[in-house]
Amino acid sequence: MEFLQQKQNMIWIALAVFSGLWLLYEMIRQLRDKSLLTPFAATMLINREDAVVIDVRDQGDFDQGHLPNARHMPLGEIERRSSELEKFRTRPLILYCGSGSRAATAISTLKKAGFEKLYNLRGGLSEWESAGHPLTRKKK
Repeated sequence: MEFLQQKQNMIWIALAVFSGLWLLYEMIRQLRDKSLLTPFAATMLINREDAVVIDVRDQGDFDQGHLPNARHMPLGEIERRSSELEKFRTRPLILYCGSGSRAATAISTLKKAGFEKLYNLRGGLSEWESAGHPLTRKKK
C-alpha cells in the first residue's frame, strides 16, 4: 500500500495503465480493420485473386528494393495518376510504403475515386522483409 501512496509511483502506475490501454486499443483496432493485411495474407491475395501491388514510396526507396511485380506510384502522384488504375478496378489493390502510414493516405485518396477493394500491407515493407518475403530491384 505504501508503494501506491507515493506521488512519484502514482505517475509511473498511471503511465503503465495508459500504455497498456493504448496497446489494447491498437490491437482491437487492427483486428477490426479488415483492410490491413499481414505479409502472409497479402501473398494469399496476390496468388488467389491476382491482386495488384502498388508501392507508394519515393523513387529512391523503390529503386533500393520493392515487392516483386509492384507498380510504382508515389503518394504525391496517386490522385493525378489514379486513372491508370482503372483497368484494375475489379481486382484487389494492395498498397504499401515503408511502414503503412503513407499507404493509408493513398487508400483514402483511391476510396474517394471510387475504388473499393483496397488493402494496406500492415507494417509496410519493414514487416514484409521481417517475414522473410523476397524483394526485387526489377522495374515493372
